[in-house]
Amino acid sequence: MLRNPNGLSYAVVALLAGNIAFDVLLAVFELRFLLTDATTDFFDPAVFGALDLNMAYNFAFLVYVATGIVFIVWFHRLRKNAEVWAGDLQGRKPGWAIGGWFVPLANLWIPRGIAADVWRASRWQPYAADGARELALLNAWWTLWVADMVVERIASQLYKRAETAEAYTTAASCSLAGYLLDIAAAVLAILFVRRLTSMQHAKATGMIPATQ
Repeated sequence: MLRNPNGLSYAVVALLAGNIAFDVLLAVFELRFLLTDATTDFFDPAVFGALDLNMAYNFAFLVYVATGIVFIVWFHRLRKNAEVWAGDLQGRKPGWAIGGWFVPLANLWIPRGIAADVWRASRWQPYAADGARELALLNAWWTLWVADMVVERIASQLYKRAETAEAYTTAASCSLAGYLLDIAAAVLAILFVRRLTSMQHAKATGMIPATQ
């Protein structure tokens, strides 16, 4: 049974936009730290104004968690729809559209494979060969997302081990790179969500599909 993913897609896009906003804010924090005398207290209000950095991190984390939850619900719904159109093209059961995100290490490739299968089922001709660069948007988003996860993990470890001003500067530089990667990945994720949702909507309603 097909289920309309449009409402969920709007929620995912809005939350991703919220992530971008917080990433920009936190990237500014990191940049201002890098441009400030390394001897200055990182949390000094004179550096960051009236904004509470810890509160900003907490809100950003809450938005990130909410985005993950809603995105996975949207992803699972599209996977269930794909089962109706081309279940034999799906390499994993629908439950993996949820569980695949929580398997350590394997979550770096399982969801991407599911997304590719869903994409093929959602296009007008599911059994046609993949077109040149057809999965470029998916691949670009996934590459940036994985790179962001790696860089953020490195930045976190650098902050934990930092004891000198130079070490904090290195950690901040890595963290800033992570925010920039996250912003780029979120933009591509928005494009991917809107594109795949549009494909399923067009197929479900019998509309003439946009170029795929």
